[in-house]
Amino acid sequence: MTQDRSEMSEDDDDQRSPPLDLRSAAIAEPCSSSSSSSSLVVVADSTPNKSRNCISSSSSGTLTSQPFPDHVLENVLENVLQFLDSRCDRNAASLVCKSWWRVEASTRSEVFIGNCYALSPARLTQRFKRVSSLVLKGKPRFADFNLMPPDWGANFAPWVSTMAKSYPWLEKVDLKRMFVTDDDLALLAESFPGFKELILVCCEGFGTSGIAIVANKCRKLKVLDLIESEVTDDEVDWISCFPEDVTCLESLAFDCVEAPINFKALEGLVARSPFLKKLRLNRFVSLVELHRLLLGAPQLTSLGTGSFSHDEEPQSEQEPDYAAAFRACKSVVCLSGFRELMPEYLPAIYPVCANLTSLNFSYANISPDMFKPIIQNCHKLQVFWALDSICDEGLQAVAETCKELRELRIFPFDPREDSEGPVSEVGLQAISEGCRKLESILYFCQRMTNAAVIAMSENCTELTVFRLCIMGRHRPDHVTGKPMDEGFGAIVKNCKKLTRLAVSGLLTDQAFRYMGEYGKLVRTLSVAFAGDSDMALRHVLEGCPRLQKLEIRDSPFGDAALRSGMHRYYNMRFVWMSACSLSRGCCKDIASEMPNLVVEVIGSDDDDENRDYVETLYMWNNGCMF
Repeated sequence: MTQDRSEMSEDDDDQRSPPLDLRSAAIAEPCSSSSSSSSLVVVADSTPNKSRNCISSSSSGTLTSQPFPDHVLENVLENVLQFLDSRCDRNAASLVCKSWWRVEASTRSEVFIGNCYALSPARLTQRFKRVSSLVLKGKPRFADFNLMPPDWGANFAPWVSTMAKSYPWLEKVDLKRMFVTDDDLALLAESFPGFKELILVCCEGFGTSGIAIVANKCRKLKVLDLIESEVTDDEVDWISCFPEDVTCLESLAFDCVEAPINFKALEGLVARSPFLKKLRLNRFVSLVELHRLLLGAPQLTSLGTGSFSHDEEPQSEQEPDYAAAFRACKSVVCLSGFRELMPEYLPAIYPVCANLTSLNFSYANISPDMFKPIIQNCHKLQVFWALDSICDEGLQAVAETCKELRELRIFPFDPREDSEGPVSEVGLQAISEGCRKLESILYFCQRMTNAAVIAMSENCTELTVFRLCIMGRHRPDHVTGKPMDEGFGAIVKNCKKLTRLAVSGLLTDQAFRYMGEYGKLVRTLSVAFAGDSDMALRHVLEGCPRLQKLEIRDSPFGDAALRSGMHRYYNMRFVWMSACSLSRGCCKDIASEMPNLVVEVIGSDDDDENRDYVETLYMWNNGCMF
């Protein structure tokens, strides 16, 4: 099991997106026609996916620019729309009429696409002419759990080649779960002379050679963030490829790069980057080297410490004053790293604890005794991630100190279902009582009670994200032995701002009835090992009008459950169902009846006994994802 621990704030842009009918209208001109052909795609693990661009069943006609009948209205609209930053507002404006649709396109500089296959790069450049910033998502989240075929696609190549011709002024590219090659990065670096920001989250396919090209040719680069990506070690000294004079760097994150770096070059780069605010180091940067970097960069506000241990080389007789180096960094408010922690050096971070608003210990196997002296000084903390090694005792310390906490994530040190989890309902209840401003929580545990979940729903009414992952399958309230229905029911009933919900444990159809009755703002629902019958899913699909993303695995939902949502699928971003009870025939019927919906059947068996069984279904709207 892998968890995305890449960023300290849950940046889920998807949660702020409007319903898909608005996004779809933003790409195609009002009253445009659509294709009537079906879209069923069968993807088998053993068959290379050579061309995924053919999965879209509909294509748009050529858009022709027409003169505005009223130039005064055109100028007014341009001036007004320039002040709209929200995608939701812009998408709504584009639906008013054709004139607004055209003007909105001419003034939009930032584009977000939640599914790289929802439209072609050509449609993007045809619709929007002035894009300077692109956020593009590829594989769904399930790729992190090895539930997607390795050759599924999500290639960046067609996007960068198209944008190179249409957007020579492009400044920012933010990719997530995309397949990016060194050639793609080379083309990017050569095509956009004013390029400033490159963010690669959970991406793969490239190596240090490609990063070196970006560092060398993008002379105005401000942000280079490599986050949870798989970077091949090409034995290239990419750090030395940055300009030899003063740089524009504001953010440099390479903690996921599993390769040694040229420290002297890094030290020089930091010294030549007076605007550098964010620096996240990989595990090959030792504590002694970190000390030297901190002395040369007191302006840092976000720091990833690297290994936080000594290297194997012999140290000098006098130990550096690590605490003094941290004390000099008075602006640090975000602290992460600690990948190879030597606990005896943790007191060095005490001087910055009082100002911290974000602390990430999700890679540090830290005990409660080591943890409590640190957290007791973090009164301003708003975001906290950690392993469950801090135990309930550590969570109680968080509850006593961090009254401003907004986001909490607790990850499992041992993700096995039969492991002894060191956090439980005790820690959850302590957090609910002490951190009443909490807005988002992800909590992995082995046991839970309805009482603790109900207490959180009553104490933390501002929750927008509640993800409780009880790792053992079908586990009830471990005190009463009853299903967890009432606990999750209380969450959707009392937390009226809830937009994201993940459920687990022993759940009956009653829990889903609560979700349909009270979860009117829920946009993302994740379900694992839950439900009694098809009626459970029907409750959700008929009762949650804002639902955009539905993720289900190992649940007893079949064809009737899937058909019950056909009135909703065009207004949803995607539906994922894995190890349920779906038939290939039902999937074909839905693809035929809903031609603008792409229906992918992944990894189904071809033998006679299981020929009609669908292992994984991935459905998504064949329209724009802005």
